[in-house]
Amino acid sequence: MSSRINFIGALFATVLVVLAMSIFTVDQRQFAVVFQLGEVKQVITEPGLNFKVPMIQNVRFFEKRIITMDSAEPERFITSEKKNVLVDSYIKWRIVDPKLYYVSVGGDESRAKTRLSQTVNAGLREEFGKRTVHDVVSGSRDKIMEQMREKADSDARKIGVQIVDVRLKRVELPTEVSDAVYRRMEAERKRVANELRSEGSAEAEKIRADADRQREIIIADAYRDAQKIKGEGDAKASAIYAQAFGQNPEFYAFYRSLEAYRSSFKAKSDVMVVEPNSDFFKYMKNVGRGNDKGK
Repeated sequence: MSSRINFIGALFATVLVVLAMSIFTVDQRQFAVVFQLGEVKQVITEPGLNFKVPMIQNVRFFEKRIITMDSAEPERFITSEKKNVLVDSYIKWRIVDPKLYYVSVGGDESRAKTRLSQTVNAGLREEFGKRTVHDVVSGSRDKIMEQMREKADSDARKIGVQIVDVRLKRVELPTEVSDAVYRRMEAERKRVANELRSEGSAEAEKIRADADRQREIIIADAYRDAQKIKGEGDAKASAIYAQAFGQNPEFYAFYRSLEAYRSSFKAKSDVMVVEPNSDFFKYMKNVGRGNDKGK
């Protein structure tokens, strides 16, 4: 009885072990490739629980998600101008045919990366050789990336891989070339600045000369107008004086003498030396006589 129980227990344990060896789970992020005696028997793309024949079949899992391959160091390429540029890029790829992927590179991710890197570098070298530095830095950058993605994807399909994207992160000149370019740019900027300063100085002198000329013209016109107005005023005053003198010459002469007396003796210290019989004292001398005649 005990032997029978042991046998049943051993049989049950064996069944469990065989069952455990026969069941495997496929994650939604993976492909599963079932091999039978070293040959690909089945490719499982959907997640779930699956079975295999133990001891005869084995399973390998491959990544279904997008993989990013970033270059460790910038690559040096030559443009159509025979100038070196440093290019830092990355590739996004994923496995689309696990069976072909295994047959082509043995399922080794490092071998697949080497193949893709060689393809992309060869394509970039060809594209950069057709363009100038300006084109690869700004002008045709998007076009280069799109063409490289198409070319690399066409080659990657041969190993069961899809190229999702090829991006140029940075395109710059080597240090020794950058220094020379910066020096040349600096010299060019200084030359342009000197030209602009010279043109500005010439324009400033021209503006100052024009302003001085306009100033002289304005002053001359103002002086001419002032003299004209002054002459007109003097003429008008003379006419008024003449008219007033014509109406009463004696009173006008008397009034002018009073104005002369007022102007000559403004202060007590004012002194004037003239002859007693001078016409200046005409009305002072005749004051008493005029009063006597009135009486």
